[in-house]
Amino acid sequence: MAIFFPTLPTAIKHMQSGEKRFAQRLHEQLEDDYLCWFDVGVGGKNLHPDFTLLHPGRGILVLEVKDWKPDTVREGDKTRFTLLTASGGLKTVANPLEQARQYAHQIVTLLSKDPQLVCHSGRHQGNLAFPWGYGVVFTRITRAQLESMGIHQVIDPRLILCKDDLLPSVDAEDFQTGLWNMFNYQFGHKLSQPQIDRIRWHLWPEVRVNPNQSDLFGGNPLDANAAASGDQAELEIPDIIRVMDYQQEQLARSLGEGHRIIHGVAGSGKTMILGYRCLHLARLLHKPILVLCFNVTLAAKLRSYARANDVEHKVQVYHFHDWCATQLKSYQAPLPAGNAPIWEKQVTGVINGVEKGLIPRAQYDAVLIDEAHDFEADWLKLITGMVDPETNALLLLYDDAQSIYRRKGLGFSLSSVGIQARGRTTVLKLNYRNTRQILRFAYDFAQQYLQEQDTDDDHLPLIKPESGGINGANPIVREFKTAEDEAGFIARCIQKWHKAGANLQDIAIVYRTTKVGTRIAKALGQAGIPYLLTHDRASKAQYDPLAERVSLLTMHSSKGLEFDRVIIAGVGEGCNQDDMATEVRLLYIAMTRAMQNLLITTACPGYFSAQLSAVQDRLPVVSAG
Repeated sequence: MAIFFPTLPTAIKHMQSGEKRFAQRLHEQLEDDYLCWFDVGVGGKNLHPDFTLLHPGRGILVLEVKDWKPDTVREGDKTRFTLLTASGGLKTVANPLEQARQYAHQIVTLLSKDPQLVCHSGRHQGNLAFPWGYGVVFTRITRAQLESMGIHQVIDPRLILCKDDLLPSVDAEDFQTGLWNMFNYQFGHKLSQPQIDRIRWHLWPEVRVNPNQSDLFGGNPLDANAAASGDQAELEIPDIIRVMDYQQEQLARSLGEGHRIIHGVAGSGKTMILGYRCLHLARLLHKPILVLCFNVTLAAKLRSYARANDVEHKVQVYHFHDWCATQLKSYQAPLPAGNAPIWEKQVTGVINGVEKGLIPRAQYDAVLIDEAHDFEADWLKLITGMVDPETNALLLLYDDAQSIYRRKGLGFSLSSVGIQARGRTTVLKLNYRNTRQILRFAYDFAQQYLQEQDTDDDHLPLIKPESGGINGANPIVREFKTAEDEAGFIARCIQKWHKAGANLQDIAIVYRTTKVGTRIAKALGQAGIPYLLTHDRASKAQYDPLAERVSLLTMHSSKGLEFDRVIIAGVGEGCNQDDMATEVRLLYIAMTRAMQNLLITTACPGYFSAQLSAVQDRLPVVSAG
């Protein structure tokens, strides 16, 4: 069965009756190595072919589908057709074959500028390294009617599928033959997976994954604009590209109405999908879109990307308690009395304000919650009520392995807080952020505290991550005699990396206590290395992933972030020996922030240094690459 983008159940909701019949035939008659995009814009140009098919052995096929009835077609030529409308008037439309041809030629022009997608020798030298074609599907016109109407004289019959070809009785081989007769030539070799990914990278910039963090939401807007203008001169085509995998793209394009749950392991692309969803909803909805998370630093990062994509006027990003404070201030709702911490009183104040009608419900067309594993039941119940029931758009992102405030799941069912999760939960097991070596190291260290669980749709499980990343260098564990020696070594490492071309914004130092961070910040300052020390709410809110400086973060503040190089410093210092499960989870979170290189340092011999050294000794020797 062909893989659809968006998924077939989602796409069918937006199809005409004939398109539905044709999509069903594609779904039933094609194997699972066929990729099919329905009404998805191509190349950032707002070109919307009805169907775009891609197959490793066949190439690219662009199809226009028409539900025209025989008695509505009055005349036609190579460029246009005249149709009788339901009101009785005549309407002139483009020849659908000409539409498909223009789409196909613009796709070819775009892809031909990539040296890795063209032939470099032989009779096809300079042309695409795979076939391409285009055609038309007439869902209500039979082959006999086609000829009696004379349509075969203005559209080559080989480039047409008719009503006859879509019947359930048609054999799969005959159906596929009709499709591939639309090609003028065939090649003997198949497209490789990297070539298929490059095609997707060019045609759909929104599925790009930017490896340097400069754009959370997929393709860089400047790149998309370059593609849209057709001017690839200003678009640098990288040798190695990263795109969403098929499941991620399906999920991003298929998130429909209602409540949706994404349960993904660290590095599986949850936040990237959240960003895609924000951009999509910002184009469709009228009321503001609310994004909530439990990490002040992550909230600052998400706001930065909202600004970069020019949607901050529609997408409001808050740390949960900051949002509560803003609600109380905006609607002049009082704080409750008592000696509870201010953050508890803020939450209670908003809940009371909503119940008394001081703070309105349904303020947002959509609410998206990152780090939902750290939210309390009454928080989620409050937030669910903020979604406009007409849109009912709620997206919840979750990974129980990164829960550091509770260790045994949420402790409550999703339905008890108003979240309708049954049949609406997607599990992402593949980790793409970390190299295989980093993920194996992190999981081997923490696995005794991260046991996979079975569950039902109304509870969220803890799942074991699977590696989808590349090979790289093994993590390194270093022990020092004194904390000062450790800090000096870290400063020298960063100087060496920076001199070799590493960007400072791609480096983070993560630690358990602020004492460790302050000590290392001093060493960085003495070495003349710019840094941001995020030890209070104000400094966390200043976090900017594009600023040329090293980020110093507690393990709690590192959640949701990622960096090419991560140094976990002061391991074992300041740990709560009575709660090893939480300490191990914190270290696991810190390790999985590293995309390419992980260095762990300590001047505090003990349980953690021994365990980490043991895991390091078990790692197989590999060559980076």
